[in-house]
Amino acid sequence: MKFAHFSHVWAKPGMTPHERYEELWRELKLCDELGFDYAFCVEHHFRPDESWISSPSLFAVGAGARTKRLRVGPMGYIVPLYHPLRLAEEIAIVDQMLGGRMELGLVPGINPDYFKPFGFDYGQRKSPTLEFVDYLRAAYGETQPFSFHGAEFNTDSALLAVQPFQRPHPPLWMMSRDPQTLEFCAKNGINPGYFLIYPRADAAPRYRKFLADWAKAGWAHKPNIAYCTVVYVDETDEKAIGTALFRASRAYEGFMKPAQPGETFAERARKHAEFFTGRGEPGASEIMANLFDPDFIRERDLVFIGSPETVAKKLRAAAEQGVFNTFLGEFNFSDLPADDLMRSIRLFGEKVMPALRDYEPF
Repeated sequence: MKFAHFSHVWAKPGMTPHERYEELWRELKLCDELGFDYAFCVEHHFRPDESWISSPSLFAVGAGARTKRLRVGPMGYIVPLYHPLRLAEEIAIVDQMLGGRMELGLVPGINPDYFKPFGFDYGQRKSPTLEFVDYLRAAYGETQPFSFHGAEFNTDSALLAVQPFQRPHPPLWMMSRDPQTLEFCAKNGINPGYFLIYPRADAAPRYRKFLADWAKAGWAHKPNIAYCTVVYVDETDEKAIGTALFRASRAYEGFMKPAQPGETFAERARKHAEFFTGRGEPGASEIMANLFDPDFIRERDLVFIGSPETVAKKLRAAAEQGVFNTFLGEFNFSDLPADDLMRSIRLFGEKVMPALRDYEPF
């Protein structure tokens, strides 16, 4: 198995953005020292109460400047929000600045509120994301200057000043549970993955088909399949649960609509649950409706909280059930104190990762 530090770079009470970024760099420096494989961030916009990372490139360069071996990148760029030529230039420069340590996640974007202020159509987001893979290969191809003419993008005779360090491009990722997108990923050698909101039992058959499609495509290497959720490790189960379980039930508060004046958390959670009740994908809807219930997320192991032995055991069982071999751990959530945060990362790196390094679920 492989392991990543994953961060929404949540807004933290009592912190300025600068202070929050400095805390993030301390986390990543420790992960680098402990032998984590990756560090990833999201791209979120326009929610000062939620995430403070709208520029994955700056995350990657800042992380790279403070680490020596950690591979870093976005999970991922919201492709439809960029001009493809500008994004291709930026990716190449970031990869060069990182000395070839970039991992490249591409996503269509999950929240329509990110699109409105830019004047873009949320309903037309998937096709440009998929076409950008071909665009990148043209931009970084042997024929230079390059041209590209597709359904979404058109570029004539552009010569990039900088090509990426890794050839033909950094490793690609695309978080998705959509069957057609998974077929695209298998065909194009793209590492996929999914988040806690999609049940592992539902994901398993889709990812087994992905693995079969990957093999049919003839790729010589094994793919990474990622799974992302909250994790907290402490000396004992009791201490871990007492410190982190309630906070874990508030980790994804940013998924809810911003609070209205006088609106309580319970009222916001109820509206959130009502929105997902009865929607398609009943398993995912049930998780989203109960995401803020500590007992619900604990009983279903939707978050991994406990001693090193407990977390290793639960993570191994989840990987087998959910067919993933790369774990993206969100270590910094809610108002978790800094000392607890850093102890959790250290215990995970020193005790959980060694227990699972040689385990391969597929």
